[in-house]
Parts: sequence; structure tokens; C-alpha cells
Amino acid sequence: MKRQDFSFELPQELIAQDPLKDRSSSRLLVLDKETGEVSHHVFRDIIDYLNPGDCLVINDTKVIPARLIGSKVGTDAKIEILLLKRKSDQVWETLVKPGKKAKPGAKISFGEGLLVGEVIDIVEEGNRLVKFSYEGIFEEILDQLGQMPLPPYITHQLEDKNRYQTVYAKNSGSAAAPTAGLHFTPELLEQIKEKGVDVASVTLHVGLGTFRPVKAENILDHHMHSEFYRIEEEEAAKINRAKEKGGRIICVGTTSCRTVESAADENGRVKAGSGWTDIFIYPGYWFKILDCLITNFHLPESTLLMLVSALAGREHILAAYEEAVKEKYRFFSFGDAMFIQ
Repeated sequence: MKRQDFSFELPQELIAQDPLKDRSSSRLLVLDKETGEVSHHVFRDIIDYLNPGDCLVINDTKVIPARLIGSKVGTDAKIEILLLKRKSDQVWETLVKPGKKAKPGAKISFGEGLLVGEVIDIVEEGNRLVKFSYEGIFEEILDQLGQMPLPPYITHQLEDKNRYQTVYAKNSGSAAAPTAGLHFTPELLEQIKEKGVDVASVTLHVGLGTFRPVKAENILDHHMHSEFYRIEEEEAAKINRAKEKGGRIICVGTTSCRTVESAADENGRVKAGSGWTDIFIYPGYWFKILDCLITNFHLPESTLLMLVSALAGREHILAAYEEAVKEKYRFFSFGDAMFIQ
């Protein structure tokens, strides 16, 4: 399979720059994965497509304000750091710009010394390991100094940084939001539960690899970054119970999908536990857990577009995307949603 097989024309003006005031008023394109038939709705209509006995799987990760702007100690040169993965209490794997100013031994000061980072090593792809020193609680300092690490196609910072969090975000650690979840409101989730749909929470800390373009001609040569996930016993039991009783497993977002598929055993059951996953789902993949998917509209030639194509077929997905472009749906993180059933 070639990367170009997952290409489509996307006018720049369809890339959503801001979230809607009412999260659940986004548009919703419903795609039948067997027939390719599409219909158009508003997101809160999703409740009409969920049945008692189904299990909705959400990713409760919380985005950390992982973008830090500081200055190099000694020269005052401006340096930007993006926190990617926590390696230990004080050490993070980071993306540093400009990298040439961040050789091992370089120190960077943030918030006039409130936080100081020292580059201790250079690892794969030029990422830096940075050891931080500070007084107090790291998360509180980060909240004070950090900015939300918005995707590269969003051109300005948000007025309210909570709009880049889901309403159920709980476990801090993501460098990007699981954006399919941004459409839910507490009221809508409550109505879904009242209808008899179980809601199971899993955690996958989304890395920036989620935005990493596929550069390899042959998609099988693409290397996925690993991301940390956790599923508690109680939540795994909800998913397995629904599966046993004939309910559907409906994942909110590609991150929830990759979590449950990573934690599946050969009998189609989810195992509780935690670990790192670099699962790459593309056409030909056999889904062990997931039945349906709520997702946003993805970048051309991205691994996320390949994942939805694995579920609904490449032709059906590209035809649905063509329809979405024609109907002027909003694309990417703050855009509209699709339900693949």
C-alpha cells in the first residue's frame, strides 16, 4: 500500500481554527461501513445511534501545557521546549527548537528561573533528554508557565485552554488531545448512560507522533512512536461484559481504539494493565474489540486516515471525505465528527 493511496484534496479554509461554543453542536457524518452510505446530522444526535447494552470507550487522558518558552542561560537565546514523555520524576524526553543551541550541558531558564532545564542527552530523532530543577510541584509550575501544545495547523493560542481538553480529562500526560472526545458535554454523557449504554474509561497519553506525517512511500515502512496506556480491571470488565452480551464496543477516537486493540488477547477480550504501544492499524487489520468508531476528520496520508480505512474500507472513507469537503465540514482537531457504524 502506497502513502498516496490515502491522499485527498482539502481546501485550507476547511481546517477548523477554533472550537464551537457548544461542544455538541458540531456536525456529524454517519457512515455505514458495509454499504458506504452516508447521512448528515448534529453531534448530539449520536445518542440515537447508541443502543442499550453497548459500551462507549473514552480516553480520559489530560493534555499538559507542554510547550515552554525559555532562554538559554549565558546567552539569553530564545529556546522552545515541548515535553513529549516523562522518563523519571525530573527527566523528560523533549523536542527542542532550535536544537543546535541545546547541546548536552546547556541550561534553559523558564519564568525567570522558576524552572530550569539541563540538556543531559540527545536521543533518537534528535530529541533531547532534559532534567528539570524547581521548587514545589512540577505540575503546578507547568500550569503557570506552559502553553497548550496545539497542532501545527492551528495558527493561534486558545483564549480558554480548557477547550483543548475533553470534559472527562483526568489523567495528565498527553502532548495532544484525543479530539473525538471534544464533542461530548457532561449532559450528553449523562443521557447516554441513562439510555443503558455503559461508559468505560481507558487512558492513552497521546504523543506528537499522532501528527507525524507518513514519509515512507510504502506505508509498511512507517515507524509509529510508542505511547503509554493503562486500563483498570473495572473498565476492562465493562468492555468484556458488553462484548459477551452481544453489545457493540464503540470507541471515542483513534486513541481509545488503539488502546483496546493493544490490550486485546487472542480470544477477543481486553486485558487490564499498562504498557507502551506502537500499534499501527491499516487496511487488512482484523479488529478484535472495536465494532464502531466516533472520530474526527483526519489529515491526508496520515496514520489516522489509514486506521479509519482499515475499519470502513479505503474507498468508502475517501468517498465520505469527498462528500464532507463538498458539504463544507470542518476538519481536524476542532472540526466536525464522523460515526463509522
